[in-house]
Amino acid sequence: MYFVSVIIPNYNHAEYIEQRIESVLSQSYDNFEVIILDDYSTDNSREIINRYNGNVRVSHIIYNEKNSGSTFKQWEKGISLAKGEWIWIAESDDWCEPTLLETLIKSVNEKTTIAFCQSIVVHSSGDIWWQTSAKKFETVLNGIDFVQQSMLVNNVIINASMCIFRKQTYSLISKDYVEFRLCGDWLFWIEFAQKGEVYISGKVLNYFRKHDKDVSGKSYKNGVYYYEYLRLLNLLISYNIITRIQLEDLLIKKLKYLIHDARVEKEIAYKLKTEYFKGVGTAGIKIKNYKILGKIIYMQLLKFNLFK
Repeated sequence: MYFVSVIIPNYNHAEYIEQRIESVLSQSYDNFEVIILDDYSTDNSREIINRYNGNVRVSHIIYNEKNSGSTFKQWEKGISLAKGEWIWIAESDDWCEPTLLETLIKSVNEKTTIAFCQSIVVHSSGDIWWQTSAKKFETVLNGIDFVQQSMLVNNVIINASMCIFRKQTYSLISKDYVEFRLCGDWLFWIEFAQKGEVYISGKVLNYFRKHDKDVSGKSYKNGVYYYEYLRLLNLLISYNIITRIQLEDLLIKKLKYLIHDARVEKEIAYKLKTEYFKGVGTAGIKIKNYKILGKIIYMQLLKFNLFK
């Protein structure tokens, strides 16, 4: 019976926070505490959160006196308060099935550092956009293999709410994730995975809500996602998680995403393309990249390296 600390970081999610908290309190696995952190919300979040003051499960309710500017700083604060052996960061605008925590916590062992289930992505209108999936009903992977197979091009743990992690492992990772605005969780999961095994449940137990206040949408439009991916890869090289050859291949693959990503403003996309060209360097002039990027972008990459 592991004790679990459930951290609910909130900022201006008054319309969703009650459903979030209730879905946590109704978990079939009942050995947990709840830590609610409000990052100086300007809506009526405080009024709703205060209803849970004195709840037997709620160990902390903390209101920031000014906005921290980063959800990952709130993660760090919550982890420092957590008494549990395992931690679940339950984002304030999501919700879940009552069996999520039971399913994950009963499947971990002494080697597990991360356990996650599958998510349905739901728009605030109620429309289902898509969902994640797993190849098997249950999978246990060596964390290093998991990273190399699944975590370098995209982050398959698309939402923190679908995942639990071992608190003891937190002391073994860097705190570089706090300096990111969007991709900090990606780095967080990669570092955690490197320290042990990863358990993957094929069950869809989490609901990841997308809406107008969602940070990720703006981060694609202004290019933050693609700039931070560059930073992420450079850190992975410094940690010896990827090689220089892998870096070049990953940049080419992500460059292809960037070219076709209509969410990014055109002027920003042009600047980003130049940054990716710099990262790839002359190593990008390979015939296989002609097939990946297409004639126009490949010729631009060629000219960039010839005339820089």
